[in-house]
Amino acid sequence: MSVLSREELRVALAASPPLVEGLDLQVQPNGIDLRVDRVQRLTSPGLLGEADSVREPAAREDVQADKDGWWDLHRGAYVITYQEKVNLPTDIMALARPRSTLLRSGVAIHAAVWDAGYSGRGEGLLSVLNARGYRLQRGARVLQLVFFRLSSPTAEGYKGRYHGENAG
Repeated sequence: MSVLSREELRVALAASPPLVEGLDLQVQPNGIDLRVDRVQRLTSPGLLGEADSVREPAAREDVQADKDGWWDLHRGAYVITYQEKVNLPTDIMALARPRSTLLRSGVAIHAAVWDAGYSGRGEGLLSVLNARGYRLQRGARVLQLVFFRLSSPTAEGYKGRYHGENAG
């Protein structure tokens, strides 16, 4: 397994479908930045049981941005949706890391593995740890996806419950 370079990312972006779809993509030396499109607060408990059929994410409601697209976020946990759609082929997976500017302000993004074969506009958990809160504007680059080429393609790509999420 190896990390895709900027040059390999550019080739993957020219594929059909492109590795990542969106305007003004920010390609870094070791990944692609994703921008925040939506912020939601959690409004109920979630649950996860032993059986796959016993799981339900927490309910959410949108946090409204001001007229200039800014959210004033208090300390707590939020679910964010990214603007860009990611299309992972069966030989590439990704890991997500927050941009360092967030970390330096007491804000973290937690994300799961982006499995080979996944397609959609992903979500992450934004944790505002700063007691003073944080201001975030729609369209800000918040996350870098780092892509890894697998030693061989998976026989079948990701087909789970979140495949195609937020793609409409």
